[in-house]
Amino acid sequence: MRGTMSTKKSQPYPGKLLDFHRPKRRLQTSQIPVLTEDSKRCLRNLANYETPKQRLTFPRSRLAAVLVALFVGRKGDLYVLLSRRSSSLRTYAGDTSLPGGKVDPEDNSIEDTARREAFEEIGLPRDKLKVPLLCVLEPFLAAELIVIPVVVLILDKSLTPLLNQAEVDSLFSHPLASFLSTTPPFPSEPDTLEFEYHTFHDYDYAHSPGARKDKFRAHSFLTGREAGGVKPVFGLTAAMLIRTATIGYGREPSFEVHAPGSPSTEERIAWALLTRKVFVDACEKEGVDLTVARRIAGMDDQGSRMRLRERSRKQVRSKL
Repeated sequence: MRGTMSTKKSQPYPGKLLDFHRPKRRLQTSQIPVLTEDSKRCLRNLANYETPKQRLTFPRSRLAAVLVALFVGRKGDLYVLLSRRSSSLRTYAGDTSLPGGKVDPEDNSIEDTARREAFEEIGLPRDKLKVPLLCVLEPFLAAELIVIPVVVLILDKSLTPLLNQAEVDSLFSHPLASFLSTTPPFPSEPDTLEFEYHTFHDYDYAHSPGARKDKFRAHSFLTGREAGGVKPVFGLTAAMLIRTATIGYGREPSFEVHAPGSPSTEERIAWALLTRKVFVDACEKEGVDLTVARRIAGMDDQGSRMRLRERSRKQVRSKL
């Protein structure tokens, strides 16, 4: 992901830049020749999705967006475009990802950021008629960024990708519904027979030094292209696509998304704003009010962790 820093005073969220889009989206599925009933339902659910009002305030310099670009396959199913990051990049080289990057000074909305990055990385036009907006999802937490997914639908199948080789090695697609399943959407290749399509790993997560450790679950999905060097869909990218598919198809995955007793994403973001140096410095520089973050994290002005202790007591009681 890429971006530049502004010398102007940053505008924290909420503000014009990151107001979640709430337009009346009227998706005419009749204009799509082949579309399964499941796909119609998915597109309508996404187009009708209203992002929950965010209580937290975010520093603009730590915000990023990714584009979840969907398209309809030959049999009417929905697919998402994925890219293989260039092997020459300094970070996350060769990873499977969604096009995206940090907010730039000229971006007027988080949708602008996602569309600009997709245009720069894979040549996807910013034309909102050919690639209409479906919805904007709630924020996700990366190591040093708060990332917001923007979901669009590619209507013009004549569009030809134009890859920025400095950032993207290749482009491929994956069925969106497969992020709700443990069954692979592709025939098993000899090299992948011993591997499960979906796996997860629970990591110990401490939001600050000395804090009680919680569990954080990271999911992984094979792409069926591992023999060619393509990595699985993992971590943050997998989490965003699980969420997109859950909203769209209106059902929960066949696996448990979160580890037992794990904190909510909102809590994790609040802790990051309060304890991770890169966020703390950005909030201080941009004058971000962290009062709500402290309340969500269960911290008073002296840094006590009331909510954490209460959750610990609840977990102990539930085991008795």
